[in-house]
Amino acid sequence: MLEKNRPRTGLILTGGGARAAYQAGVLRALAELLPAEARAPFPIICGTSAGAINAAVLAVDAGDFRHGVRRLMMVWKNFRVHHVYRADPWGALSNSMRWVFTVLTGGAFSRRPVSLLDNSPLAALLRRHLDFSAVQRAIDAGDLTAFSVTCSGYTSGQSVTFFQGAPELQPWQRARRIGVPMPIALEHLLASSALPFIFPPVHINRAYFGDGSMRQIAPVSPALHLGADRLLVIGVGRQLPLRNERVRIDTHPSLAQIAGHALNSIFLDSLEVDLERMQRINRTIEMVPQDILERTHYPLHQVDFRVITPSEELERIALEHVDELPRTIRLLLGSVGALQHSGSNLLTYLLFEKSYCRALIQLGYRDTMERRDDLLEFLGYQQLPGTSSPAGR
Repeated sequence: MLEKNRPRTGLILTGGGARAAYQAGVLRALAELLPAEARAPFPIICGTSAGAINAAVLAVDAGDFRHGVRRLMMVWKNFRVHHVYRADPWGALSNSMRWVFTVLTGGAFSRRPVSLLDNSPLAALLRRHLDFSAVQRAIDAGDLTAFSVTCSGYTSGQSVTFFQGAPELQPWQRARRIGVPMPIALEHLLASSALPFIFPPVHINRAYFGDGSMRQIAPVSPALHLGADRLLVIGVGRQLPLRNERVRIDTHPSLAQIAGHALNSIFLDSLEVDLERMQRINRTIEMVPQDILERTHYPLHQVDFRVITPSEELERIALEHVDELPRTIRLLLGSVGALQHSGSNLLTYLLFEKSYCRALIQLGYRDTMERRDDLLEFLGYQQLPGTSSPAGR
C-alpha cells in the first residue's frame, strides 16, 4: 500500500524508440537507491511512445517496483531488432517496397495500414510479457493511483490520453488534448509507439491512432490531471544550451537527417517547452501573495519536478554500434544516409540491438547515480547518517 503523507509523485516516461533503453538504466539506479520498504514510489505512471511500454511494465508490477525494473532490464539488455520489427530480407524489403508503391499511387490500391517497417514482432513480445489485468489489481490494492498512455488521433488531430485509475479520477478536455478513462490494453501501447511513417497506425474504437508524441503540446499535463503533486520526468533527448553555435553547412541534408530532425521535433521539443512553461508558472506563483491566491479560488500551486536526460550524444553512441544491425536493415538505413554522422539521429531511434541498448542503460544508470542525493530527497527519502550509499554496491 502507498505510505500516508508521501508525495504523489508522477513518473513521466517520454517516447523515442530505442532511446527508451536509457530509461531502463535510470529506473535500475532508482531501484537500487530507494529503501527496501519503498513498494510504490510512483503512484502515478504516465507513458508516451516507447516510454508507454516501459510505463506498462512498471504499472503491471506497481506493487513490486524492483521486480518491474528487473523485467525491464531483462528485455532491454537482450533486445535485438527482430524483437521489434521484421529484419529478415523478405519482411523488411517487401514492407518498404509496399510503402513506396503506396506513396507513388496515392494509396489507391492499398486497404491496409502502410508503414516502412513491420512491427508485428513487438506485438507478439508484449503479448507474451504483459498481463494487463494486473493493472487493475494494483489499483484495487492501492499500489497504483493511475496509469496513462498517450496516443495521437490521426482523424481528430487530438492528443488523447487513455487512463486507468482510481474511481474518483475524471476525464478532461483542453485545447487539442483530452483524457479518456479506459482499461489499458495492447493496442494502446502499439498505437502510442507507432512512429509516424515507420510503424503502422492502430485502430482503437472508431479511429486510427499513432505515436503519442505527435501533437502532444503538454507532455506533463496528464500526470497533473491524474493528481500528481510532483513530477519525475525521464527524457530521452540531450538537453541543449539555450544558445547553439551556428555552423555553415553547404551540403544538402540527407533523407535520414530530415527524418531525424522531424522525429526530434516530435519527441523532444514539446517536452522542453512544457517544462520551461511549468518553471515559469512556478516562479510566477512565488511572486503572488498567498492571500491573493486563496481569494481567486483558482487551483494554482507550485509543482516541484526533476528531469533526467542523457548527458552524452546518443548519435555518437549509435554509430559505435551500427555494425550490430542486420545487413538488410543496414542497407535500408544506409540508402537514406542514416549511417553517416549527419543522419545518425534517425539511427538512434531504430537501433534495437543489445550492445547499443546496454550502452544507453549504463549512461542512464551513471546519470542517475551522479544525482542520487538530490533524487532521494526529492522522492521523500533521506539517507540515514552513517549508512553507506547504495551506489557503492
